[in-house]
This record gives sequence, structure tokens and C-alpha cells, in this order.
Amino acid sequence: MLTDAALAFLGAPRFGYLATIGDDGVPHNVPIWYDIASAADGAHEVVMIAARTSRKTRNVLARPRAALTVGGLPDDREGYMVRGVVTVVDDPDQRVTHAMIDRYEQGERNAALRALWAEDDIVALRMAPTSVVKVWG
Repeated sequence: MLTDAALAFLGAPRFGYLATIGDDGVPHNVPIWYDIASAADGAHEVVMIAARTSRKTRNVLARPRAALTVGGLPDDREGYMVRGVVTVVDDPDQRVTHAMIDRYEQGERNAALRALWAEDDIVALRMAPTSVVKVWG
């Protein structure tokens, strides 16, 4: 589903914008860290992290369809919207959380976030893509 070009672009640590649907039917669109991982079936999935009690987590628990947009601004030279179904997965040892922190932050900021989030109830949001649309470039 993800082309080689999309994988190359999405493989870089960029901010994405996750759109979920709220209780009132209105989209809830927020910036978010993400990564691309291999799923058990060999396909690719988008992995994100969030507090268990966050609005985005509550939204996907109630309505699991979502979209992640990455890039799309003139300086990006390209951009993609990945739509799919999101599953909320526990991260009790914070393995996914630490991998995400390592992807986006280094040095003192990395250590500070690991310490700050050590006691937080963070879950992984795993999106199985149903479509990928090139939105720029």
C-alpha cells in the first residue's frame, strides 16, 4: 500500500497531523509524532503514541477510522495522507514510547522526556492503512 517513494518520505522524522472524529462528528486534528513499522502480515503500519486519556485516543477507541497527513507544504516538496483503521495497544514497558522519543529527540531533551513520561500511561496507536494519497508534489 505504501509506495517506495511514500516510505522514503514518511521514514524521515517529520511531524504529522492526525485527524480523528470526535463525539460531535467534528474532526479533531492535532500534530503528532509517528513512525512506520512492519506489521505481522508484512504490510506497513503507522505507529503513534498518545496518553490513554487524550482526546485522540478516546476518539479512535470510539471511532477507529483516522487520517494522518505528513508534509504537503511547499518546502516539503511532497506530502501524503494515510487513511486507515487505528488500534490502541498498551505500552507497559514504554518500548514504543522510548523508540518514538529516540526518533525525534536526542541528548538532554531525550533524557528529559523519558523522565517526564516515565510514569505516564502512554499507549501506542497503530494504524493499518486503507489508502495512501499523495497530497503534494
